[in-house]
This record gives sequence, structure tokens and C-alpha cells, in this order.
Amino acid sequence: MEEDMKYPIGHPAIPQDITMEHIRNWILEMENAPTLLMDAVRGLTPEQLDTPYRPGGWTVRQVVHHLADTHVNTYITFRRTLTEERPSIPGHDVNGWADLMDAKTGDIGVSLALFDSLQERFANLLWTMNEVDFRRKYRRADGSERDLATTLGVYAWHGRHHAAHITRLREKMEW
Repeated sequence: MEEDMKYPIGHPAIPQDITMEHIRNWILEMENAPTLLMDAVRGLTPEQLDTPYRPGGWTVRQVVHHLADTHVNTYITFRRTLTEERPSIPGHDVNGWADLMDAKTGDIGVSLALFDSLQERFANLLWTMNEVDFRRKYRRADGSERDLATTLGVYAWHGRHHAAHITRLREKMEW
């Protein structure tokens, strides 16, 4: 039950051999992520936005701000990896960022607009990339390396994952 609440659509399933078809589908998911998120939060009251999606989890408001924050970082990771040779990308404390007052109390409209614009800009970049570009790698904070194709798959999942947190909460609470 706890696992279902934490991972309502399961963990990311990234195939070992990523094809350009996978990549095209993931880009379409990235383009659709803002619509999923906006539909998930449409009509929620301030009290509902401040409800955690699971016990011990972030509030709906924090989830919205988290999506904008992490996708900004990922967009920058792509741009750096495309223009630098195996750049080192620092990690960030997602829980710490979610606990900042702007994430706890800020207007979600700002992050919804940022997420929408960012995903459009991100998709514009993704559509220009070729198979060689998607194989480029960067170094993560833990010292491991990851290619851009895998990262794209994870972040396509990420948008659906957090939208599902909100829609499952709405179903449970009958909002």
C-alpha cells in the first residue's frame, strides 16, 4: 500500500536498449506533462493544495514546485552535456528544496507557467537531437555516468509519476 502511494505508476522502466522510437515517445510525454499536471490540480482549493499526497509526503503544492525545479535542472543538464565533454552535474537536495518557504507557500500558478514553458523549450531541444546526442554522457553527483537517453526516459516518467500522486489523492479524497 505504501509503495503504491509512493510510486503510483511504478518505478521507471527504462529498457537496456533504448531506440529512437522510445525517445520519440518520451519526448511526446515530456510535451504532455504540463497538461497532465494542470489537469491534476485544476480547481483545487488552497487547503487541498496543502494536503500531502501520502502520509509523510509532500503537499500537492510542493509537488508542483518540485516538478518545475527538477525539470529546470534536467534541462540544464542536457544543455551542458550537449556542449561539454562528460560534465560533472552536481546533485541537489530535493527534500531541502521542497521545504523552502517558496515551495511550501508559493502560488502554484508561477510553477505551472514555468513548467509549461520549460517543457516546450525542452521538447524543442529534444526534437533537434540525434541518436549520437542521446548517447552523450554526464557524471552524476555519486560519480556514476548516465546518458541523455536514459535521463529522458526517467524524466518522461517523472512528470507522469507526480501527476499520478495528485490524481490518486483526488480520487482517495473524492475531490
